[in-house]
Amino acid sequence: MKTITIDRMSQHIGEKVEIKGWLYNARTGGRVLFLILRDGTGLCQAILEKTDENTRTFQDVKRLTQESSLIVRGTVHEDQRSVGGYELTSCDVQVVHRAEDYPITPKAHGIDFLMKNRHLHLRSQRQWALARVRHTVVDAIRRFFNDNGFTLVDTPIFAPAAGEGEQTLFQVDYFGEKVALAQTGQLYLEAAAMSLGKVYCFGPTFRAEKSKTRRHLTEFWMVEPEIAYIDLDGLFEVAEQFIYSVVQTVLSQRKTELEILQRDTADLEIIKPPFVRLSYTDAVDLLHSQRVKDFLQNQLAEKQTQADELDKNITDWTEQQKNAKKQWLQDELARQIAEAREQLAELREQIGNIPHHMQLAAGFCWGKDLGGSDETIISQLHTQPVFVHRYPKTVKAFYMKPDPDDSRIVLNFDCLAPQGYGEIIGGSVREDDCDALLARINHEGYDPAEYQWYLDLRRYGSVPHGGFGLGVERTVAWLTGVKHIRETIAFPRMMGKIYP
Repeated sequence: MKTITIDRMSQHIGEKVEIKGWLYNARTGGRVLFLILRDGTGLCQAILEKTDENTRTFQDVKRLTQESSLIVRGTVHEDQRSVGGYELTSCDVQVVHRAEDYPITPKAHGIDFLMKNRHLHLRSQRQWALARVRHTVVDAIRRFFNDNGFTLVDTPIFAPAAGEGEQTLFQVDYFGEKVALAQTGQLYLEAAAMSLGKVYCFGPTFRAEKSKTRRHLTEFWMVEPEIAYIDLDGLFEVAEQFIYSVVQTVLSQRKTELEILQRDTADLEIIKPPFVRLSYTDAVDLLHSQRVKDFLQNQLAEKQTQADELDKNITDWTEQQKNAKKQWLQDELARQIAEAREQLAELREQIGNIPHHMQLAAGFCWGKDLGGSDETIISQLHTQPVFVHRYPKTVKAFYMKPDPDDSRIVLNFDCLAPQGYGEIIGGSVREDDCDALLARINHEGYDPAEYQWYLDLRRYGSVPHGGFGLGVERTVAWLTGVKHIRETIAFPRMMGKIYP
């Protein structure tokens, strides 16, 4: 008998096969058990009928708890009514391990509970779908750069000097010497680009920002390409083709997972170059515009209507739950109420924040960095990614090259994902003049001795060059439509949350 995985069932219709997995759910129909199995590749239904020969096995399986591990042998049949479109019939079941009472039941749970049980939460269908999309995003990233002449270079995790700003460093004792966990691999990648032309690094990145927003993690994954002999327009083109390639790969390979996550793929299908290009100065004008005021006022009214509807639903479902006679109906109503309360709490928070966002937008001054609410507003007004470019020099990193036409600004860009997801890419042309770079290092108060090797890149064959970094978790959040990036990595690290 052949052992197969659930995603291969379509290739074995009519054959007797064996599937090794876990019990996701079960229901009984008298002398028939309907078992929902999962094996890491998908879900399927297995039908176990009670016979004189399997009475003991039938009773054992009937008492199995959620997440018990088992091996099921049966014949594959196509049935569009079944989960996954295929099922196993005429089954024999071998119990591998009977799980203890599983803490994550089909009812709704609070996010704090789920994060504390993240090691088990990963088994839920939603988290399964997110993990598979993330895998495809990572694979698409590597394929794009590998197929376009880039060489992978692994950069250090321990860094002796700041790459982005000392205020976001995690300090580490390195045999008595103070170093930090890397904020970026970019500086080292620039050295590699002077050897190999087009390079990229891909790995974990650490930022000690004391932020608890839905867009922040203290440990996240970032891919950073660096290219010799390129200007800002060239970086735009690479970033556009890169994002387009990732989006197309996810759409073609993860349709089922996006359906599970209830992602409206129409919003992704329209993504194609060229993207919107908006100067920082024009972005400031946009934040001050009547268009933004009207948009936020309409958004406030819409969210208040949604909150009122949810409030009414919660009241109605609570009354129905009191009168429900069947346990399964009580449990289902309890799940709906819990989900609605979570949505309502989030809506009320958003309703409370919108007036503040309106005030921030109206009072935004040229020279400040765009904040999360500013980026959200700009990206909500567009259906395509937006390149906001040429920010003030004073709010950006020391290595960015000033615009030769206006020394107040630098040749950089942030790419904002549409629908309010905000920044997913930050990039720039790098300063290639040694004296200018040294002056900026001194101006920022850094120790030039720590950057001598970096300055050497400008002493020995300096060329125009640049690159960018894309955050994997923010990109996955946008592509899947999830609201908080803590769901887009298996074990998120956030301020105040380190377990498990």
